[in-house]
Amino acid sequence: MSLPNNTLTARGVLFDMDGTLVDSTSIVERVWGEFAGRYGLDFAEILRTSHGVQAIDTVRRYAPAGSDIEALTAELGRMELVETRGIVPVPGAVELLASLPAESVALVTSAFRRLAEVRMAAAGLAIPVSAVFAADVTRGKPDPEGYLLAASLLGVHPSDALVFEDAPAGIAAGVAAGIRTVAVGPNTGELPDGVLHITDYSAVSAGVLQDPSGKNIISFRL
Repeated sequence: MSLPNNTLTARGVLFDMDGTLVDSTSIVERVWGEFAGRYGLDFAEILRTSHGVQAIDTVRRYAPAGSDIEALTAELGRMELVETRGIVPVPGAVELLASLPAESVALVTSAFRRLAEVRMAAAGLAIPVSAVFAADVTRGKPDPEGYLLAASLLGVHPSDALVFEDAPAGIAAGVAAGIRTVAVGPNTGELPDGVLHITDYSAVSAGVLQDPSGKNIISFRL
């Protein structure tokens, strides 16, 4: 629950990657533009529905009947791995992450580990010690599995965690996990009740205290 001054407290913080910490818009548009053009698909519709979900789910949804879904997904993945032009951190992300205790932060991304490593490095960000990648879950966003797993890795109850997400699928996953969720950026879609929205992290600050047992309590001012 947000306080009147938009202050939220949490014991664990869970971040999505693309669009939340890393702006990879230019690459995403090039890769899915290639896919759409090859099969004569609606590029705008693919972009709208692919945001925040695993690539294989998008390929499965739009590829022509009879396509080798795994091979096509792997091909698109290879394109993404070699392309880093235009990748930048979301404003304020570097500073916010640097202010947080590492043991209280997790990454939850629909990307595979190698792609996450490439994009985070290109944006000048380190991958948190606790991270959930595409291969770590059986059901991608909007299923809550990834966020529940990340909270478990941090040793915090979902009610004591906070999610930062930019995509409708990811926001739905955070809400379904029972975790307070903050929407980031311009592509969030219509927000569920109780979900706050920020443009980026430029005006976000965090302070850290310890409870009597020595565990971190993080206070965010949005």
